[in-house]
Amino acid sequence: MAVLDDDRPNSAVSLPMRRLALGVLCTLGACAQVPNRDPLVLQAPAGAPWSPHCVPAWQPHALPGKRGTRYDLGTDAGQAVVRARADASASMLRYRVRLEPDALQTLRFSWRVNALIDRADVRRRESEDSPARIVLAFDGDHGVLPLKDRSLFELAELVTGERPPFATLMYVWDNGAPLESVVINPRSDRIRKIVVESGPAHLRQWREHERDISADYRRAFGEAPGALIGIGLMTDADNTGTSATAWYGAVCLSGVPLSSTPN
Repeated sequence: MAVLDDDRPNSAVSLPMRRLALGVLCTLGACAQVPNRDPLVLQAPAGAPWSPHCVPAWQPHALPGKRGTRYDLGTDAGQAVVRARADASASMLRYRVRLEPDALQTLRFSWRVNALIDRADVRRRESEDSPARIVLAFDGDHGVLPLKDRSLFELAELVTGERPPFATLMYVWDNGAPLESVVINPRSDRIRKIVVESGPAHLRQWREHERDISADYRRAFGEAPGALIGIGLMTDADNTGTSATAWYGAVCLSGVPLSSTPN
């Protein structure tokens, strides 16, 4: 990790700014790859009537300064699933891809959560945890961003060697935010969340979602999306210091062939 020296000429990197950059970096998913772990391979359900291309291999990625969530491959009713277990932790599984805007169609995913996270609220910075998230990272022209965002992203890149996405869209399960509401992340407005599950009504059930990626991006950001450059799974309970468990089924993109080679 790069060392930031506040005594350098023309440096204005304060400790709060560093912490903010790391917080944004973690949420955006520009994270250090964790070595020495085989990818988790998640197969599409056999004989499914909906025949998309599914993300074949996930790579674990750590978040700077965070304890890692544990992700394990298992089965449920004969289907391959990923079980995520967070214990005051936050990390993700990620798959790198590049799909230009005209190739973006439908995203389909499923998940199961047995319990909500006590005190979690995706609208509040101090309790912004979620038992289940699907994270989409998008490319774009960083030069059009406000100076504050550009400075934050440059600092994040300096710390990790990886440039944060231009924009990040998340589908989340929250305790009580209104269903289908768009939540702007309190750390950066380049991160926006759509609440696709809210409250306890559907706990302990497999829930399937099918989303129009471009339409959701336009609704969240008020503009057309750039290329999709990454997909992630994320279960986190670091802000509340509690625990969470979720199960994820296959994540699929319609009309798009995906490589089985881990990234």
